[in-house]
Amino acid sequence: MTIALGSSLSRRWHTANLRLLSAYGLIFSITVMMLLAVLCFVVTREMERQNDIVMDWQLTYFDSLPQDQVAEAVQRRLEHERMHAAYYGLFAADGKHIAGDVTHVPRGVPTDRSPVTLDRTLPVGEGVAAPVVRAMANRSSNGDILVVARDLTHIIRIRDDLVNTLLIAGPFCLIVGMAGGLALSFRQVRRLSNIRRVTQAIARGDLNQRLPVGGRDELDMLAHLVNHMLDEVERLMTEVKGACDGIAHDLRTPLAHVRTLLAHIDQHARPCGDPMLLDMLSRARKETDSLLERFRAMLRISEIGALQRRGGFAQVQLEDLVRDVCELYEPLAEARSIVLTVQSEPVELIHGDRALLFEALSNLVDNAIKFVLDNGVVSIELKQTPFGPLAAVIDNGPGIPSTERGAIMQRFYRAEQTRHLAGSGLGLSVVCAVMRVHDFRLTIDDCAPGTRAAVECWSHTLA
Repeated sequence: MTIALGSSLSRRWHTANLRLLSAYGLIFSITVMMLLAVLCFVVTREMERQNDIVMDWQLTYFDSLPQDQVAEAVQRRLEHERMHAAYYGLFAADGKHIAGDVTHVPRGVPTDRSPVTLDRTLPVGEGVAAPVVRAMANRSSNGDILVVARDLTHIIRIRDDLVNTLLIAGPFCLIVGMAGGLALSFRQVRRLSNIRRVTQAIARGDLNQRLPVGGRDELDMLAHLVNHMLDEVERLMTEVKGACDGIAHDLRTPLAHVRTLLAHIDQHARPCGDPMLLDMLSRARKETDSLLERFRAMLRISEIGALQRRGGFAQVQLEDLVRDVCELYEPLAEARSIVLTVQSEPVELIHGDRALLFEALSNLVDNAIKFVLDNGVVSIELKQTPFGPLAAVIDNGPGIPSTERGAIMQRFYRAEQTRHLAGSGLGLSVVCAVMRVHDFRLTIDDCAPGTRAAVECWSHTLA
């Protein structure tokens, strides 16, 4: 269950929608945090600047008054400060308190009208400090120092409200945005799923399938191009297949006539007793038989490829099928003193065409017996794997070089070490055609010595 879940998550992560949505969510989150920081900084700085302007104008006003009226003006201003939004303090040059609610000159405040933020350090009484304030001081011409401070509590409250609002609204916008993106992507996901299903069918050989088209976006433009390409591919393949099948079918009849004529000539030439003539006739008959075998194999491959996909499939018991193949080839193996063995275990039923699977397995056993040396060993193994049944034909013959294992599945290819043996080079092509019909897979491995041809009896469609 854990493995299946991990595989599902891995497949989903590799979809463009999920990756783009995740990237969008990350970028959005980072942008919201940057916006929060910039907004707080800008709002705080602007409000502080407005406070600084007000305090500078206040200091300018007090500086314009006669020196003996400044203390009285400070007291009047304090009487009007109902909300304690501002604090004032007038001090002599030696620091003696003259007027105002600020009891002594605060530390760290320059007297050149440079604004400073004080966090609960402005003295406004015995053991009492004002909240966070913005302070500014000015030294007059007679040496007196005037300190003006304004409460920043309302600015901090506004800033905190902005921060809290953005912290709440940011995740909400992120969730709503991602949910909206997912909702909008559902249609594209469905279209991509349909395209994936159709392309899998095309990859399995059903060239009649076409990609679905339902709009005018880039995906539909691509679908139109692919469908046009498939039309041309299907037309060309049909023409080539028809021409090849026609040639094979038309040549098979005259070749059969030639073989019959050669048989008659051989029958009439035997009384002459000319060994050279008889040898040439025998070789001509063998070559003609080889050509006929090739044409029959080519037509059989074409016939298998033309079958309606899974039209005649049913439940197949592989144990019985392997046993029947072994019984068919036991006489041939005994004639060459080859040991033919079967190692079978109960396996699950598969859905397939029994006749085609019998033909494919027969070709593998026939090849093994043909290429193994006399007194050799050929074994058929059938076992259950976590993915499905696995049927293998193993021999101790000359083996197949790793460089040729892909080429031997092509039509007419013959390995270098087996070219002296009779054959058309089409046996494995028939097997591969059967595998394509069933979505199974044929693998060729080395047994050191010998060859192991394994048929994986489970679906190998595109994931």
